[in-house]
Parts: sequence; structure tokens; C-alpha cells
Amino acid sequence: MAEVITTPDGALIHAVEEYNVEEEPYYLPIGDEIALFETAYAQRIPVLLKGPTGAGKTRFVEHMAWRLGHTRGANRKPLITVACHEDLTASDLVGRYLLDTDGTKWVDGPLTRAVKVGAICYLDEVVEARKDTTVLIHPLTDYRRLLPIEKLGQVIESADGFLLVISYNPGYQSALKDLKHSTRQRFISIEFDYPPKDQEAEIIAHESGVDKQTATDLAKLGEKVRNLREHGLSEGVSTRLLIYAARLMVNGIPARRACQVAVTWSLTDDQEVQRSIEEVVTSIFE
Repeated sequence: MAEVITTPDGALIHAVEEYNVEEEPYYLPIGDEIALFETAYAQRIPVLLKGPTGAGKTRFVEHMAWRLGHTRGANRKPLITVACHEDLTASDLVGRYLLDTDGTKWVDGPLTRAVKVGAICYLDEVVEARKDTTVLIHPLTDYRRLLPIEKLGQVIESADGFLLVISYNPGYQSALKDLKHSTRQRFISIEFDYPPKDQEAEIIAHESGVDKQTATDLAKLGEKVRNLREHGLSEGVSTRLLIYAARLMVNGIPARRACQVAVTWSLTDDQEVQRSIEEVVTSIFE
């Protein structure tokens, strides 16, 4: 379920997605990432996922939550996802006192709930959070597996099954927003990149319902556009955007127009780079 926590005056504190993954999310393995994650989970080793936007990090976590629950006979594994941002505070993660009609009450934050129920807690784009906030997770990432809650004067031990997973996109980070070494060295790191052309075509076809040839052409487009990074494009086109283009095509939008709105205009506002992308699109979708 999606939950939005607000203060009594209506100010947004954080948005949290919390649910049991009951149906298998589609995920096509590219390497040994599934075996690595399963082993890390069994050994209680926190996991860092790093890679470009739209390369499948979030889908991978969802798939692993389903897989870990299913293989253990529970058919579900709680997954709590937090989209990190620069205003994210320690209280947003751990919890805070809130006023209601009956007075003041304590409300657990998403990290505290995950620790208590033994869920996977996924902090997406963790470097966007304040550095003093990320230090909070350190006791959860070593042999202690503890969460101190200063406002309550409590220290909570992680329930069996709890795993902390964080992600970030190294290509977007400046020196000011890089992950601290004291944090990075508490995780094993699994690197994600866009899949090889054949596998990307398979993903596009599955996720959009487009025919195999069009999926292959879109994967070819993705490969060629990513080569433009050396010519002014800050980041290559994501698999996600290629799927969006495919879905538009399946629903009757002409191929070149679908690529224009889902790829060209989504990637850049630079008209020269846009023209370069349009040339690639035209060469593939005549």
C-alpha cells in the first residue's frame, strides 16, 4: 500500500510504499545478481545497488522480495520502499511524535517498521538524503543489527528477515552528494547497467506487448543513443523509456512520434542533441 504521512497542519513528511509482494514481478537476470542477493540475505549482509536510471534496480528489489518470500513457503515478503530526498530527516525514517485528537502519540517511521517486522527496507537514491540521516543506518549494517531510537530511549534489535538495501545513480552524483566511505563500506555492491541488446529487446517485448521486431529495433535505438553520451548527452536512454515508447506504439502512436516523445524530448532540451537523436530514430524507423 502507499502511505502518505502528514503533520496536523497538512505538511508532507514522507511518502512510503509498503506492501507484500504476492505476485512475481517480471525480471530478466543479466548476470549473477540473484545469487548474490540471496546469499547476502542469508548472511544478513546489507546490499547497495548502483547504476543508471531505469536500469532495473527497483524492479530487481521487488522481484527479490517476491522470490525470498516464495522460496521460503510464505508466498510473500514485506517490502518497504522510501524515496529519499534532500529534506529527508532521521525522524522521517525512525518515527516521531504526532498530535491527534487524543493527544500526542508515537508513530513508527518506515525504517522502524521494517526492523520490527523483518521486512526488506529499500532506500532509493539514498545519497539524496542528508548525510546526518544516512549515519543513522550504520548500526543496522554490521553485526549489531540495531536501530537506536533516541526520542524513545530505546534500541531495537532487527527481526529475522530484515535486510537493508540502498541504491543510487553514480552518474548523477557530485562530490557533495557522493556516498560517504564510512557508509559505502558497510554494504556489498551490485552494479547495474543497461542490458545487452538481445536481452533488452526481450524485456521491451514482455513489458509492452510490442512485436519482436519492433522490440529489437527499440533495443538497437537504445544502444545507438547511449553512444551519444560522448557528444553532449548526459545519460543514455533508459530501458524504461524504451518500454514507454513501445507501449505508445502498441496503442497506435507512429513509431517515430513515439520515440520523439518518449526518448528524444525526455532525454534532453538541447536542440543539437535532439537532432542527433532524431537522426538515429529516422535511420531505424523509416
